[in-house]
Amino acid sequence: MSSIKSFSDHAQCGRLEVHLVGGFSDDRQLSQKLTHQLLSEFDRQEEDIHLVTLCVTELNDREENENHFPIIYGIAVNIKTAEIYRASFPDRGPEEALRAARALTGGPMISIYDAEAEHLRLGPYSWVPFPHADFWLQQDDEQILENLSTSPLAEPPHFVEHIRSTLMFLKKHPSPTSALFPGNKALLYKKNEGGLWEKISSPGS
Repeated sequence: MSSIKSFSDHAQCGRLEVHLVGGFSDDRQLSQKLTHQLLSEFDRQEEDIHLVTLCVTELNDREENENHFPIIYGIAVNIKTAEIYRASFPDRGPEEALRAARALTGGPMISIYDAEAEHLRLGPYSWVPFPHADFWLQQDDEQILENLSTSPLAEPPHFVEHIRSTLMFLKKHPSPTSALFPGNKALLYKKNEGGLWEKISSPGS
């Protein structure tokens, strides 16, 4: 909330709007729990927040052969028109393996985009060696899906490949070193005029 409010401190009009899209009726009810947590957190805010779109859990669920799947996996927003539409993202941003390694080793969810500076800030991170990385790399796709996914039947096609590349990264880098974060400084990326991410120098480097 603080990062959003920083752009509207001097605004005399407008309102804070929330669009929640995602999740489905999964067997473990993880989507339902996450939805309740998000709504409770918004409810605790002092600001007047308007829930504009709610397409979550059973509202974003389809059933096929007695299995449940999300209808929408991702969305995008046109910031000029405020239009929201379904989207997929073949480009998942810079340092995907590094970011995935942090998540797979239990790192909490954090915001990596600095909207004011308009750049991504990654790290420096720390993690403990992932247990049995070699074992999981030897398993077939079905075993990886069953054991390393919260919703095996609903994962996108690239999931197993993504997990394998992350495990390979963790095998090569069991713990972050200066090779990943030179000078123990964050990695910074900014979009160029062509819309592609470019690595930029950290302040003071």
